[in-house]
Amino acid sequence: MPENRYGKESVCINTDRIYDCCKDKDCFEDLRVYLTRVGQSVVDRAINVKPKSAEVIWVYIDVEEIPFNDGYYTADLKYFFRTTFDAFTGVGRPTEVEGLCTADKKVILYGGEGNARIFSSQVAPGEGDAQLAEKSNLPKCVAECVDPIALACKVTDPCDKCCCCECDVAALPAFVCNFFEDEIVDTCEQNKLLVTLGLFSMVRLEREVQLLIPAYDFCIPCKECPGTGSEPCELFKNIKFPTEEFFPPLKGTALFNNGQGAGCRKTAAR
Repeated sequence: MPENRYGKESVCINTDRIYDCCKDKDCFEDLRVYLTRVGQSVVDRAINVKPKSAEVIWVYIDVEEIPFNDGYYTADLKYFFRTTFDAFTGVGRPTEVEGLCTADKKVILYGGEGNARIFSSQVAPGEGDAQLAEKSNLPKCVAECVDPIALACKVTDPCDKCCCCECDVAALPAFVCNFFEDEIVDTCEQNKLLVTLGLFSMVRLEREVQLLIPAYDFCIPCKECPGTGSEPCELFKNIKFPTEEFFPPLKGTALFNNGQGAGCRKTAAR
């Protein structure tokens, strides 16, 4: 490989290159919550329900090429959320209930062009000596998101005229259902719970490419792995005192770095 003035040599690597990306702030209003069997019975008797928390448990992504627009693709994303609520059935403490809701999103991004058929000598897991199947040269879509903010919720009465087939609960993937301790139910004869979620997300299209980059040296570890066989108290002495856990950040110090660089935080006068 030829040498260069930035590193010891130039090397060719195989990696994922980002062709296009976007960020978004979505507000999904009035999402139907499919409660667990126990949670549904509690909501039917509740006089008030308040949102508590929400988390993303899975995102289904489908990438398709846009006809007559070379290099552009649609990415259809379906978010699966586990939501938690406090249901008040009387003057006592609320009962925590949880359920599942979904939201759909579509983005159009540039992902480059390619018609190659890709094969690999890597062995498929659980298939003996069988190699991985041929894959197309579609770009890979990656979705990043933080857990959503539960903004509001409301309970609606049963509606005989509405369509109850909004979600085929029986068709849910098994691993999604495993996030819940009880069975997810869907019925029209009981109250419905609707929730509004705010979600921050980033979506990008990546394609596997070969790049020529400068290399300096191999990544050789420069420190030893800490052992756990020493005295517990000696190991505890080496742990840094978590001062930040005892002093919450002041207003304005957690969101802005005041131009001091990433991770810097200016302490306000007390």
